[in-house]
Amino acid sequence: MAVVIVILSRCMNVADQLPKDIRGEDYTGAATCIKCHKDLSNSYAHSAHGLTSKPVLDAALLKVFAPDSNNFIFDLHQKVVIEKRDSGIFQVAYQDGKAVRAQKFDIQFGSGEKAYTYAYWQGKKMYELPLSYFGAIRNWAISPGFPRERFYYDRGITSRCLECHSSYVDKKLTQKSAFVVDEQMEPGSIIYGIDCERCHGPGKQHVVFHTENPEEKTAKFIAIYKTLSRKQKMDACGVCHSGNTLVTQKSVFGFKPGDDLDAYYSQDFVGFGGGNPDVHGNQTSMLMGSNCYRKSETMTCQSCHNTHENVKGNLSIYSQRCISCHQTTKHSQATLAKGSLTTNCIDCHMPKEPSKLITFQQAGKNDLSAYMLRSHHIAIYPVNKK
Repeated sequence: MAVVIVILSRCMNVADQLPKDIRGEDYTGAATCIKCHKDLSNSYAHSAHGLTSKPVLDAALLKVFAPDSNNFIFDLHQKVVIEKRDSGIFQVAYQDGKAVRAQKFDIQFGSGEKAYTYAYWQGKKMYELPLSYFGAIRNWAISPGFPRERFYYDRGITSRCLECHSSYVDKKLTQKSAFVVDEQMEPGSIIYGIDCERCHGPGKQHVVFHTENPEEKTAKFIAIYKTLSRKQKMDACGVCHSGNTLVTQKSVFGFKPGDDLDAYYSQDFVGFGGGNPDVHGNQTSMLMGSNCYRKSETMTCQSCHNTHENVKGNLSIYSQRCISCHQTTKHSQATLAKGSLTTNCIDCHMPKEPSKLITFQQAGKNDLSAYMLRSHHIAIYPVNKK
């Protein structure tokens, strides 16, 4: 009995020393993970998942801020200018040369590989700024879906957006009428990026156990992906990669690896043929409609992706993962003549395609510009799709 009391007392002391986390007593925060998983944590922090949202720091923003490309001209009367002021950097709207609206860059969404979209706080509500920065043109353009005729500052960003671009935000819902619900979010409560516990589940018990049992090298009390079923693995990624047409049953902030995603979303994730999913956000459904997936009993997102790695855009590495399953694949002489197949399977079999949901408007152009994203429907495409 005395030994048990001593052990429990030590565990309680370890638990009491861990950082508090706004998500609840079972969580401890990504900073705790770094103590034992430094290399993984450092690599992941620079990945697209780790960078999918963060507070705006002026020094980082200034890297894309340049005097010769710091504005967007709508017409002779209207423009939005990126301006550095004493209290930060702002998107300032001008009407006939007079500043009529200015909002500060508060939050950045996106890893920057394709684009950055920005938001500002107004009380406990978040709104999207009218200009986004697009990597393809290395310049500012109208944020996707915004009107091209005028500047616009009033598009609200809800917690639903943050469910896939952050790890948590504290919110309060008030039913205003039968059809209207008002949402307020606490600015200081956001856990930016997709953190360790978002994918591996609450980690406090795991940390306490391994702190008290350092000789135990098998991970306990944490989600271990190799032990999950195929559906559970796909569900874990599908939380954020199943598209934009889902009907949410309950907040996916509560999803933990091993949960059934069908309890959170009311949509069938299996069929590809019955729909035409957009390349933006529909990676799981597109993959599951591919012959690579359908003819395999084990293929999942993790077959090609290690989310701890920062190898986004490295086509050679991903091509080697294709070859690991397709070593005997034969190509025609015409295909072989096009280039080295060992370093780029991806552009032929997973080409970039324009999103049907996202386009953007460049200054001085009448037509909308396509937002190109990598298709996850692996297939043999016509030559003109390459």
